[in-house]
Amino acid sequence: MSGRFIVVDGGEGAGKTTQLAFMHAFLERAGKRVISTREPGGTALGEAIRALLLDHRHGDMALTAETLLVFAARAEHLERVIRPALVAGYWVLCDRFTDATYAYQGGGRGLPSADIAVLETWVQGDLKPDLTLLFDLPVAVGLERAGRRGAADRFEREQATFFERVRAVYSERARQQPERYRIVDADRPLDAVRVEVETVLANWLERCGG
Repeated sequence: MSGRFIVVDGGEGAGKTTQLAFMHAFLERAGKRVISTREPGGTALGEAIRALLLDHRHGDMALTAETLLVFAARAEHLERVIRPALVAGYWVLCDRFTDATYAYQGGGRGLPSADIAVLETWVQGDLKPDLTLLFDLPVAVGLERAGRRGAADRFEREQATFFERVRAVYSERARQQPERYRIVDADRPLDAVRVEVETVLANWLERCGG
């Protein structure tokens, strides 16, 4: 594959979606062909699964069902969007990917990471992001920001302790894989975060011969 795969990830209210749009424009200015997508979602089937996962009416969904739905959406996303784009030379920007499964279903809900790893290998093979920007901020700040967006979805209704576990898993994964992760302090004004994102991308492009 000749394209590159970049993921933005992090907890609730971290500003990922806003920064993704900036990253898309930045990479296009650098001469890259770019597509932006998201998980769960990115395809018609994926968006339908996303609606199920976020619907608070399914608050008692079994953890196994939830995790399998996440990976079903991911399998379709990879087959229909991500892999073809990478093969065609596009740079793919994705709002969340498998790290989120380890954080939310693993850390938040308590699913063993070994179970997630089996599904990861089955669905993805050896495909992993080339770069992951982890937008990190205190849980209380993130939830307060998320609350301004309107009615809470099924995940946003979880307790703060759930999101503390999510954040801890993200942090541990970043510690274990420093070659892939860049941690961005999202507990700052938008412009300050954007400057750091630009620096991260510029440095990474230079290092990888972008």
